[in-house]
Amino acid sequence: MESITKNRQTPQTLRAMIAKAFGPDEVPGGEDFAEELGHGWFNVAYRIRLQGGREVVLKIAPPPGVEVMTYEQGAMNIELASLALIREHTDVPVPDVLFADTGLELCDAPYFFMPYIDADNIGIIEGALSPEEMTGYWEQLGAHNAELNAIKGTGFGPLLDPRHPTWRAAFTQMIEDILANGECRGVDLGFDYDTVRAVLAEHEASLDEVTEPRFVEWDLWPGNVMVSGGRIVCIIDHERAFWGDPLMEAGFCGAELPAVSDAAAFARGWGRGPLTETERVRRRLYGLHLLLIMVIETNYRGHTDTKQYDWARAQLVDLMNLFGHRSKA
Repeated sequence: MESITKNRQTPQTLRAMIAKAFGPDEVPGGEDFAEELGHGWFNVAYRIRLQGGREVVLKIAPPPGVEVMTYEQGAMNIELASLALIREHTDVPVPDVLFADTGLELCDAPYFFMPYIDADNIGIIEGALSPEEMTGYWEQLGAHNAELNAIKGTGFGPLLDPRHPTWRAAFTQMIEDILANGECRGVDLGFDYDTVRAVLAEHEASLDEVTEPRFVEWDLWPGNVMVSGGRIVCIIDHERAFWGDPLMEAGFCGAELPAVSDAAAFARGWGRGPLTETERVRRRLYGLHLLLIMVIETNYRGHTDTKQYDWARAQLVDLMNLFGHRSKA
């Protein structure tokens, strides 16, 4: 996926990064030692072959001159902190951090190296999988996600700044940040921004059921899951985690957005039953949060086609209809 947030570097800079991380003896020669992995949507990532033959992945944060949405600020530091938490508290398979550099000496943004995972990305091979295979992967993903959600926090909100005492306060701020980003760029939602705010105000009491902050991965889509031999062997991309309600996880999205996940299989793997009425209201609010991001981020990413925007706007219309609001168009 093409995006102006991808911070591509020259071979000379890549070699300097390799030397700093692994020493000068591992700096490769030639011009074909680095291959960009193009399926990511935010950071640039390179598959790199070191001089000794080992393969690693280099992930680089967006350049400082590119404006990102509020919730994406400091994303790489969030990922590094998330990986440390996951390794400390769970057995969920995640990459090791081989080397991280936030000093901005060789590059204008933080970066880190991790091992190359020789496995298939579900997001790439999904079309070749049978429905039964996908169901099995969603169940495995649910089980892993439940383990992540068992990590407890001290407050709600950003992973590195859990400053909110209640989930209502944290989620309200999350929505307001997204809307403010959209208003700043004049993004057309198909609804007045204050109408969206009114929907949240009408239903925000449902958030008060959530009283314990839990680690929420949020971005655990098939495209972030590596598999081999029918098993999940690694989960990547942990930069959007926060402290909140596990029901907000991507796997539960299918409860109101059937096109994006198998919520029933995910819930079985996670170990929970059907949603209560209050949980359904919350889950719709979380779907609203996701769709607002998907509509608005297309402007911030500089997308040259409208596929994501058009799809997300259509889904937003359907979801707002469930809240009793019709599009202004």
